[in-house]
Amino acid sequence: MANEPGTFRSTADARRSIITERAITVFARSGYRATPVADVAEAAGISPAYVFRLFDGKLGLFLAALEHCHDRVLAAMSEVADRMGGEEPGVVLSAIGDAYARLISDRDLLMLQVHALSSVDVPEIAAATRRGIERTVTLLQERTGAPGPAIQQFLAYGQLCHLIVAAGLTGHTEDGTPVPEWAKVLTDGMAHPEAEAASGS
Repeated sequence: MANEPGTFRSTADARRSIITERAITVFARSGYRATPVADVAEAAGISPAYVFRLFDGKLGLFLAALEHCHDRVLAAMSEVADRMGGEEPGVVLSAIGDAYARLISDRDLLMLQVHALSSVDVPEIAAATRRGIERTVTLLQERTGAPGPAIQQFLAYGQLCHLIVAAGLTGHTEDGTPVPEWAKVLTDGMAHPEAEAASGS
């Protein structure tokens, strides 16, 4: 039974899903170029050879992780849009922004996107990044009804949110001291994902 094609595909698909999840965490830590496939394989509890059976090298593995990251972001946005059908566009955008801030309290999702941007000199990564942005803009247009300038501002605030979280400007610095006054210029009025995650909201 284990040798039947359907069973193999099912097992391979399950393994692919596990590897992709682990790849997000590993690539988020050290980026595309500095991460060997062996590190992802070790995190997934399988051999590097099996990773190469399921993915087209390290690039294919990174692209799968990035696409899965984008899928999670789009799913979170869609869930909010479904729940808030009929509300004013600005209200829906604000709720989607709050949901995204909570989502990237998972720093793996945030840092994978940051590392992708740092590797856009690789054409395939650049193309995947553009597809993710295209999917986001299309969803916001279709599901919120917001005009172009509002969506532009939404995405600009999203990038600011990336900067705040990646640079550790939320709540306290790494040594436990409060963020300095200059940082509050950037964080004022912005959601603080780490605080929200800690509170369970």
